[in-house]
Amino acid sequence: MNAERVLAAVVLAVCVALFVRLLIGARRRAQLDAALRRAAQSVRGAVVSVRHRREAMRVADEAIKRARQRDGEWDGNVYKPKSFRKPPRDKMH
Repeated sequence: MNAERVLAAVVLAVCVALFVRLLIGARRRAQLDAALRRAAQSVRGAVVSVRHRREAMRVADEAIKRARQRDGEWDGNVYKPKSFRKPPRDKMH
């Protein structure tokens, strides 16, 4: 029953906002629409930024985990995997 009241309150608020929008003049309505558009764009940009940051952190964590699981050695800040080592030379030829 609580969700029904919240939904009813949201619908009522939207109806009142649309009614007030109709009552104001055309110039103020255009200003209000532009301000709402800017607010929506900045909220969308913030959401996208947070989503990209989370994805970047996840990818970095996966890369760190893969690097720790591999065999190799560190030479300062350079990681040299064992797969880069040359195979032994064939002494027969």
